[in-house]
Amino acid sequence: MTTPPETSYPEQVSTTPGLPKHSWIWRKVVFPLLALMRQGASPRKLAWSLAVGAAVGINPLLGSTTIASLLVTYLLRLNLVAVQLANHIVYPLELLLVIPFIRIGEHLFHGDKMPISPEMLLHMARTAPWETTKLLWRWEWHALVVWACVCVVLVPLLALVLTPPLRHLTETALQHSKTTHDPEN
Repeated sequence: MTTPPETSYPEQVSTTPGLPKHSWIWRKVVFPLLALMRQGASPRKLAWSLAVGAAVGINPLLGSTTIASLLVTYLLRLNLVAVQLANHIVYPLELLLVIPFIRIGEHLFHGDKMPISPEMLLHMARTAPWETTKLLWRWEWHALVVWACVCVVLVPLLALVLTPPLRHLTETALQHSKTTHDPEN
């Protein structure tokens, strides 16, 4: 049995002596973005894709981010890989922001306070399941409204902030490829 030829995907860690080993961020974020740019994605489109992916990734409706990302990507004609990349990177933020979104929604809509205790939620679900379901949906709905308001500011701001570094990354990659492939050097 023959061994398959080695491929040199940029996300692999270099095993060649003398070449630098890249960090996790470079292998899992920067190199995939460079690969997308080599395939023709513009820095601006990637910036918007990353911004939308990050925004969708922090929505307070747990378990909905992948489907929401696919839908938004299709509707806005964004780069799916960049949207999903950002979506997965911000997952810890989604978990951290669920309760603040719910709390702000409670305050904004003058709603009932959500009990944080799992025991209290279980007690409510056992004694009044329909009312508990309605309350949970009301808290989620209010949190989604807060999230949408945050996204109206967050997405354009993130896209604006991400575009220059992505342009710089593209220019640096182009200069690097010219110097490494130039027969005169």
